[in-house]
Amino acid sequence: MTDKLSRGRRSDNMRRISSRDTKPEMFVRRFLHARGYRYRLHVQGLPGKPDLVFPKLRKVVFVHGCFWHLHKACREGRIPDSRRDYWEPKLLKNVERDCKHLASLRRLGWKSLVVWECEMKDSERTRKRLIRFLNV
Repeated sequence: MTDKLSRGRRSDNMRRISSRDTKPEMFVRRFLHARGYRYRLHVQGLPGKPDLVFPKLRKVVFVHGCFWHLHKACREGRIPDSRRDYWEPKLLKNVERDCKHLASLRRLGWKSLVVWECEMKDSERTRKRLIRFLNV
């Protein structure tokens, strides 16, 4: 059996991918809300529209998908072999934009944390990382 998808099937798969309320994002939101943290979602006035914004703490959390943001430490964070001429510029532009948003937030006095989709596999470590970030 091959891993290749037809063009139509791949298009259907990609169309269904949401940028908000993803499983990793919901995991982070539920965990932090249960711990008493209150936040705003996808604030448009901030660079990159962070997934979670803690205005009083001046901290933001981005929950990134490994594929879409090219997570270097993850197998999923690689440019696909098929249609490389399409995917490479698109994904590299995402990474460049992410860097600009983080730099802009830093200049505005905000602290940022990026949580990667693959980090959800070790949920306890992710939870500790989130708490450490928000308590410092």
